[in-house]
Amino acid sequence: MFFLLEHRAILTTIASVALLLALVLRIRMHAFPALLVVSLFAALAGGMAPETALQTVTQGMGGTLGFIAIVIGLGAMFGVFLEASGGVQALSEWIIDKTGLTKGPWTMGIIGLIVAIPVFFDVALIILAPIVFSFAKKAGRAPLAFGLPLLAGLATAHAFIPPTPGPIAVAELLGADLGWVILFGLIAGACAMIVSGPLYTQFAEGRGWLEAERPPPLQTNETVTAENGAQMAKIALAVIAVPLLLILIGTVSKAIMADGTLLQFITFVGHPITALLMACGLGYVAFKPQSSDGRVIYRRALSKALEPTGAVILITGAGGAFKQVLIATGAGQALAEATTAIGLTPIVAGFVLALLVRVAQGSATVAMITAAGLTAPIVTLAELSAPQTALVVIAIAAGASACSHVNDSGFWLVNRYFGQTEAQTLRTWTVCATLVGFVGFAIALLLSLVL
Repeated sequence: MFFLLEHRAILTTIASVALLLALVLRIRMHAFPALLVVSLFAALAGGMAPETALQTVTQGMGGTLGFIAIVIGLGAMFGVFLEASGGVQALSEWIIDKTGLTKGPWTMGIIGLIVAIPVFFDVALIILAPIVFSFAKKAGRAPLAFGLPLLAGLATAHAFIPPTPGPIAVAELLGADLGWVILFGLIAGACAMIVSGPLYTQFAEGRGWLEAERPPPLQTNETVTAENGAQMAKIALAVIAVPLLLILIGTVSKAIMADGTLLQFITFVGHPITALLMACGLGYVAFKPQSSDGRVIYRRALSKALEPTGAVILITGAGGAFKQVLIATGAGQALAEATTAIGLTPIVAGFVLALLVRVAQGSATVAMITAAGLTAPIVTLAELSAPQTALVVIAIAAGASACSHVNDSGFWLVNRYFGQTEAQTLRTWTVCATLVGFVGFAIALLLSLVL
């Protein structure tokens, strides 16, 4: 009994994570109510009074969403301006035209890395799949010879580079600076894309693993005309670069400039909310529809794009509630001390926790949020610098990206789109996603040793 009381906080945390996995895997409960149930369970099991438990959950969710909801919403709208206007396809075709067929796998990896910064993974795949199939037909190769590098680029950007929801949510829960997250995300993402995309594709193609069991669904997309494609592509690239550069400049300025009016202005403009708001305005002006029908399409696309963000925002908020409960009950502090005692650094702990949750239940978002909630007290105890905290964000994102298998919706999206069997998808997409995670973590770990 004394052992149970002494280690109550740790045992409560373990039971909470086990309950979360049981609710999501066995009962098939949606992650949002599951996280709320687990948060209340952890609060009550940790010794809180019922009223205090409810207040803590409310406080944790509200405090998290103040920033997250705005940024995720703006990020979704930003993606629509590029997607509905045909800017994404124009950018892809322009890059392909400049590089040619011989460098096709590398080209598709770069396209995926750029496009998935403002556009969701599944949406980007659907938009770019026709280009992959067309490329494969011209080259006389399997669609995955170009599709796998594209998937690698999409997966790395989606995991590591804001304004995609995952790294934004983790950064907020850990209190990390988004400028550092973007910088390290670009570095880790580029390395992960190269290894898991073109290099692994070459290895897999040499062993005959890329052939499909059934023909993929060829599609066409006539959004962009040849006349304005190149010009639109350059505009799209510039629009994508604007928020990233503003946020990076804001972060660097805080580190090298003295306090004053100029620094305040740069910091304001480089804040993620301001930067994304400006990018949305720039995107709307750059791709503004000229016809009334075009404006109607834009409005519909915006409404549709905001629908999935609701689920992401709610899950993130519930993850914030879970984190707040861990802090308030002392479970987070106990977990941090136990982790430190066995020699796990915050960056390793974050990766391992995210990987375990990812393998168990499939959702990368849930894995990121859960691991961030568990890792936040460890980061606080370690008193990490801003760059080091950002590297923990990358490590968590890496762990949540690896080992995509049959319990992940992304696994089945790739499986159906490229006409593969389950075994083929495991040899291609699952290995690709695992390389994304482990290479991204390796880069974050190497950077942490020199910072």
